[in-house]
Amino acid sequence: MEKKYFMGIDAGTSGFRISIFDKTGRCLGTKTAGYNTEFPKSGWAEQDDSEWLAAMKIAIPGAIEAAGTAPEEIAALACDGTTSTAVFLDREDRCVRKPILWMDVRAAAQAERIFRCDHNVTRFYPSGVPAESLIPKSMWVKENEPEVWAKVATVMEFTDWLNFQLTGVKCANKSAATVRGLYDDVNGGWQRDFLAEMGVEELADMLCQNVVPLAGVVGYVSAQAAEAFGLAEGTLVAEGGIDAITCMIGTGVVESGDMALIGGTSSVLLGLSPVEFHVDGVNGAYPNAVTEGTSLIEGGQASSGSILAWFKQNLIPQQWQDDAKAKGVSMYHYLDEQAGSVPIGSDGLVMVDYFQGNRVPYADSFARGIFWGLSLVHTTAHMARAILEGVAYGTAHCLRALADGGYKVSRIYACGGMAQSDLWMQIHADVTGVEICITSDTQNTGCLGDAMIAAVAAGTYKNLKEAADNMVRFDRVFSPNMENHETYAFFLDRYIETWPQMSEIVHKTVQHVSR
Repeated sequence: MEKKYFMGIDAGTSGFRISIFDKTGRCLGTKTAGYNTEFPKSGWAEQDDSEWLAAMKIAIPGAIEAAGTAPEEIAALACDGTTSTAVFLDREDRCVRKPILWMDVRAAAQAERIFRCDHNVTRFYPSGVPAESLIPKSMWVKENEPEVWAKVATVMEFTDWLNFQLTGVKCANKSAATVRGLYDDVNGGWQRDFLAEMGVEELADMLCQNVVPLAGVVGYVSAQAAEAFGLAEGTLVAEGGIDAITCMIGTGVVESGDMALIGGTSSVLLGLSPVEFHVDGVNGAYPNAVTEGTSLIEGGQASSGSILAWFKQNLIPQQWQDDAKAKGVSMYHYLDEQAGSVPIGSDGLVMVDYFQGNRVPYADSFARGIFWGLSLVHTTAHMARAILEGVAYGTAHCLRALADGGYKVSRIYACGGMAQSDLWMQIHADVTGVEICITSDTQNTGCLGDAMIAAVAAGTYKNLKEAADNMVRFDRVFSPNMENHETYAFFLDRYIETWPQMSEIVHKTVQHVSR
């Protein structure tokens, strides 16, 4: 039977999305399956690995059935997972505690210690080390759960756990190790002296020493995995990477100069630079995280789509729900209609999007969201538009930091749930003054990126550029309205001025309620 298809396994914050593609990038079938997130305390977030396994057993065979293919026709697959979701295994490869999700910022104090240390590895984070990262979380577990730490034999990322379940091979994917694991590819990899300085010298032996580059071969589907997930034994498993990078690849951003905006629960801005550089307000540049000879640069926001979901769950009136149902449209579509009726600037209402901390330019785990300018004239629709605008202001703030580092963005390739909203994309274009191009399947970009990686690993395409030329398509372009751009400039400046003036007050409050 001819092996002519490629599977992409995208493990997001709320569940799996698994799709099968042919070599032209045409999606043949998709299946999703969810899992839950627990929030034990403010700023904490955990998931259950047993729910991950249960979801895999639904989504993998479901995607094969939806595509109308046989498992034996899949030439290769690749996985991506939420990055900085830390998995702690014992000597029998069982989780010793619930995995700590990427958005968990309990390790803020540990991240601050790393940032203040005098080691070359901190150059990747000129403005501060994200508390969400793997190393601070490991430090937190050792310092706060010593009985758990005593049982830990292996520490890995979610993506690495997925590959382990499929192949039985323990390895670290280079993209996650470099971008969030403080793995220094140009200076020998894991930095043992740094880990010793941080009081976790033993972590050097808990981290996987086999670090596989993106599109490298992890291994092959084991007999056990084939039986559990409905795959064909021996199917090639390629090294994917962090979820945002596979989305970047799925938008066609595989060469220096372009920028991807991945707008989901959080937002990530990613581009490739021909040189490694480091400036305040920009994470990276991470050498060889995607392709040899390029360095990945990163901006982005810890909360974006999650703020809109929060708003939908908690603040939308019953009348909106009734009207949306009567019109036969989704609540998000109706929300766009209402937000679109509000003038630019939301009549002076500004939303700061730091609901789960700030990733860049401040790398502040104690930051929290703010609405200011509220008056009795403001309605629910004003709050909806202020959220859309506030997230766009955050994107523009990141672009300013990139520009200060010499990386000028002339076009953005967007994907994810955010890209389904024409209004939100036009607001982004107007606020940033940059053209926004949308992929033809905004919800499947991560899976497509995985499939492209799998196609390269299987030898169908010689590199990611050739895969992008054959597998990525676009269907919408949003050009900035420069008159609106000028109007937004005033509000963007006010947004940027807000946090420096509010940070001390918010920090005191967050630290007080977190005791």
